[in-house]
Amino acid sequence: MYDVIVIGGGAAGFYGAINLAESRPDLKIAILEQGKQVLGKVKVSGGGRCNVTHAQFNPKILAQHYPRGERELLGPFNTHHSEHTVQFFSKRGIELKIEDDGRMFPVTNSSQTIIDCFMEALESLKIDLIRNTVVTNILLPSGHSEKKTAYEVQTKGSSFFASRLLIATGSSPKMWNVLKQLGHRVVDPVPSLFTFNINDPRIEGIPGLSTYARVQVIARDFLGKRITVSLKSNTERADTLVSEGPLLITHWGMSGPAILKLSAWGARILHDYQYRFKIQVNWVPEYHQQGLFSYLKEVKEIEARKTVSRTFPLDIPKRLWGKLVQASGIVADQKWADISKKQLQELAKELTASEFLVEGKSTFKEEFVTAGGIDLKEVNFKTFESKLHPGIYFAGEILNIDALTGGYNFQNAWTGAYLAAQAIANS
Repeated sequence: MYDVIVIGGGAAGFYGAINLAESRPDLKIAILEQGKQVLGKVKVSGGGRCNVTHAQFNPKILAQHYPRGERELLGPFNTHHSEHTVQFFSKRGIELKIEDDGRMFPVTNSSQTIIDCFMEALESLKIDLIRNTVVTNILLPSGHSEKKTAYEVQTKGSSFFASRLLIATGSSPKMWNVLKQLGHRVVDPVPSLFTFNINDPRIEGIPGLSTYARVQVIARDFLGKRITVSLKSNTERADTLVSEGPLLITHWGMSGPAILKLSAWGARILHDYQYRFKIQVNWVPEYHQQGLFSYLKEVKEIEARKTVSRTFPLDIPKRLWGKLVQASGIVADQKWADISKKQLQELAKELTASEFLVEGKSTFKEEFVTAGGIDLKEVNFKTFESKLHPGIYFAGEILNIDALTGGYNFQNAWTGAYLAAQAIANS
């Protein structure tokens, strides 16, 4: 008989168990992990360096990086956010560094530093870690004897009993099915962070090229519906899926922050579209099409004797400029003086409104993030406790919460686990 059972040996499970044990050393706590290995996502995150969190210490702005969960996480972030995560690790002798893009990593550049920290804490706090234990069912308390006032966690080999449970199994279909049997609604999971597969001559032969761009998903008749989801970006709130940021051309299409933001905010819509849709790219977001056309007319007069493909009047990569010039119907040795008005208009269009057909997706590096999970209406976000079953708490991706890449998904895990731990400690 345990006081608390944590189901799931990942980031949220460990963080919750450690915080709880420190607050209540008198409690008997166990972590049940279905596999042999624990902290799998911690190990591979950030290319093996572990992107622990993001250097965004304003709770309101931090919450804006969660396509699902923004409103619900605002209150929790006011209690426990990135700065508190930094303090948690600093207290254990682990310093984090901030990279140029705001991501935070241990100064050792090794995820093993974080894993060792957690494992040492488990041992010193005498938290039981039980591996290779697959939870098959959870039975509700049903009587007055000691065990009947506790939850029964059934596994393939035995049963465990505890008065309170912290469920932190991530995107686990098996656990979602168990929770459905308890009456919880689960929002069907779909991929959240992914790159776009595009086969187009305008981006062939230039993989690795990166540039700042504006990208928008175009509603097409064959898609069967209009896009009406609101997107928060740095500059605006729009009625279409639109994003600005670095865009990376890859061997298979497009990636980079601009694309990943679209994939996260549009996760459900793009899933409904079966990942076949069109995007419009503005390679020079500071211009609109007509304004750029007027500018290019000036360039034509000033650079009349120069070859178009070898002139670079805009701040975009030279190889991309050459591709877009060619796509505009301008031949390799054509001079500015010889460009027709139609060609100039086509060039302005290619630069500000290139259309690309997306035909599929690819997983972004090691980020296996899904949109979906326990319906957020069924959770008390002051405590992360189930509204249906007092004594059951949730943390991490088990909930219908997901974030942009950059350490935000881990911060959701840390915050939820901490609040759940404090609620259990005070109950």
